Amino acid sequence: MRDAFSDQLYREALKDNNIYIVVADISPAGSMLKFRKKFPNRFINVGVSEQSMIGIAAGLAMKGKKVFTYTIATFSLYRPFEMIRDNFCYQNLPVTVVGMGAGTIYNNLGGTHMSQEDISICRSVPNLNIISPSDPAEMKSAVSYCVKNKKKETIYLRLGKSGEKNFTTKADDKWKFAKIRTIQKGKSICLISHGILIKMSFNISNTLKKQKIIPSIYSSHTLKPFDSKTFKKICKSYKTIISIEDHSEIGGLGSILREEAYRYKYDGNLINFSLKDKFLNDYGSQASLLKKHGISEEIILKKIYNLKK
Repeated sequence: MRDAFSDQLYREALKDNNIYIVVADISPAGSMLKFRKKFPNRFINVGVSEQSMIGIAAGLAMKGKKVFTYTIATFSLYRPFEMIRDNFCYQNLPVTVVGMGAGTIYNNLGGTHMSQEDISICRSVPNLNIISPSDPAEMKSAVSYCVKNKKKETIYLRLGKSGEKNFTTKADDKWKFAKIRTIQKGKSICLISHGILIKMSFNISNTLKKQKIIPSIYSSHTLKPFDSKTFKKICKSYKTIISIEDHSEIGGLGSILREEAYRYKYDGNLINFSLKDKFLNDYGSQASLLKKHGISEEIILKKIYNLKK
């Protein structure tokens, strides 16, 4: 996804001289390197100084520039949080805060590099919207939206890292900000996710199809503002709704759906697979850590099969 982000930003910058990016200790590669070489005055690397990254970006935004800040998610959001809240959100500046390698992607570096509660934090801040694209294709659409940013609010753009495949290119619904997107149409069971775990939804779907069970798959790529209208329709259409996310059980998609389901008096099965409210030390694969949190294709399939009994 980071490649899709930098590639789309470079394409947008070729058309718009007002696009700037301020990064913190990130070595540019690929299209980001092309951006730096092509637009040296619009690429600013502050080094290990995330608070300065936010202050510089705020100043540029106040001068009418379209600014992106970019580094690893924990350092993009947590370390300069006060500055994001006061400099961006309090002043309602249209800056995009990009958090790369969000969730448990950097688990091999420990809890200091994992942003398992970033959505929860951002949801509570006024004037701060949240986009978590499900694949590189959605990432490119999200970047184009952030460049335009007609709402003139701060956006937290949550990225994966590298190697993710596209799953949404054949979707009937086009990507639209604050709109839950139908990726695959099915019956009775609904799988809804955001970020890189949409891959898990498709793997589960492929297994269920062998049992002649075809679930619907939705991408809830915008988490704030949330698309309550479409979710209300989902509640009326499915007996079982399963959410899958690489985020804490507190404040993420799972929490949002519980709040919305209560509002609409949903009486079906609402099952959330999220990270536990714990720091679990596992420095192996991301899949290994997710399984410790109770998130794996086998665990989810077992739950679905038990519902069918």
